[in-house]
Amino acid sequence: MQTVRPGRRPDPSRSVLITRGRHQITFAVLMVAVGSFALLQSLVVPVLGQLERELDTNQTTVTWVLTAYLLSASVSTPLLGRLGDVVGKKRMLVLTLAALSVGSLMAALSESIGWLIVARTVQGVGGGVIPLSFGIIRDEFPHDKVNNGLSVVASLAAVGFGIGIVAAGPIVELLSYHWLFWIPMVTTALTALAAATLVPESPVRTPGRIPLVPALLLSAWLLVLLIGVSQGNRWGWESSRVVALLVGAAILAAAWIVVETRVPVPLIDMRMMRRRGVWTANAVAGFVGFGVYASFGFLPQFLQTPAEAGYGFDATLTESGHLLLPSAVASFLMGFLTARLVKRLGTRVVIMSGTLASAAAFASIAVWHDATWQLFVATTFQGIGTGLVFSSLAGAVIAAVPSDQTGVASGMNANIRTIGGSVGSAVMAGVVTARLGPTGAPAESGYVVGFAVLAAAMTLAAAAAAFMPDVRDQPTHDPLEDAQNAGLALVPGGPALTEVHPPGGR
Repeated sequence: MQTVRPGRRPDPSRSVLITRGRHQITFAVLMVAVGSFALLQSLVVPVLGQLERELDTNQTTVTWVLTAYLLSASVSTPLLGRLGDVVGKKRMLVLTLAALSVGSLMAALSESIGWLIVARTVQGVGGGVIPLSFGIIRDEFPHDKVNNGLSVVASLAAVGFGIGIVAAGPIVELLSYHWLFWIPMVTTALTALAAATLVPESPVRTPGRIPLVPALLLSAWLLVLLIGVSQGNRWGWESSRVVALLVGAAILAAAWIVVETRVPVPLIDMRMMRRRGVWTANAVAGFVGFGVYASFGFLPQFLQTPAEAGYGFDATLTESGHLLLPSAVASFLMGFLTARLVKRLGTRVVIMSGTLASAAAFASIAVWHDATWQLFVATTFQGIGTGLVFSSLAGAVIAAVPSDQTGVASGMNANIRTIGGSVGSAVMAGVVTARLGPTGAPAESGYVVGFAVLAAAMTLAAAAAAFMPDVRDQPTHDPLEDAQNAGLALVPGGPALTEVHPPGGR
């Protein structure tokens, strides 16, 4: 049994406010950390064809450069969020950034496709920076600064993905694909050092062990699901391997849920996942990930299509990346405005507006795509919508859970967005490549139907958002208040929350 250290009643000025005094420095470190991970998600997207040629491999194998990263991030994100809640968010943030740096170094030195896939798997561990960053902001920032911090950092997750696609072309054309990893390696190594020396340890922790069986089951069903989804177009959606993987994923997921509801210390509290503010935010995240990540992956291909196909623009690698720059900038700028909009309009209205704006943008691309200016207008509008959604979701989730579950709740939300993106990319690939034109490129109708599907996904996201709580001041919890309500107290001079028992025990 843990007890509070002898002494006076915990003083908020000593336990919480001192750690919040340097929140601007902490904020800068977290922005670089999240931005670096987001960039590494997409830097390789426009250059897969070049990697296929330079590493003497085939299209099926080279896609594992993306799949391995996605699988690793999907498994690592909730697990590292939970570990941060238990052993300390700063400690896990430093370790996560170190893994991201080591993986980048391995990728930069790679000369074979197998080594590059292994390196990308190590990089995927960096997915933990998202829930860990959310948890640090929630624990350490002044209460009136938390919502702005969450909004800006959350928007970076989407913005970084778009900027990565924009930056990949010039880096590869001026240097080589190796520099897609040298630059992040240096950046993440310096960020890990800054986090170790400048970021204070979060005062809020959840004592306990990591439940191994739920962790293994969670990893297993995510792994099996994403392998099935990522290979569906290549093996055939009706093939025995894909069907077996999808059925196996469903069985493992069901087993995971049953185990989580029965173990004394669950990895993810299913009661928490049933909260209205959590399940609605997760549903929105899945549909938004489906639409946004699939669009980022296929818009550059649309522009790079030869003009003789009847709809392409013969764009270069760099030129096609420029299409997403307005979207990335608009999304990032919205992160600075979302907190005010949420206070005035409520989370539900802001997220519904963002999803409907993105739905309109994708529908516009499906109908009007004869000139690049039409695509620029649509992607800018989509960036505004995405910025509203991504920068609001983090606050919505964190407002719905106590502070000791911040890491795992926000980690699962980010993870569901990643899974949605994987499914969306697979579906989009299947639709776009279903019929080829006379030049061998996908028929224009494939892109029309594909972007109409993405518009439908964003409409479903808006429908899910309609059920969200109308939170206007996020987050609604304060770490000290949550601790006291849970029978916990901040230890003066100590880094963690410890349990306080009344005289005589419980």
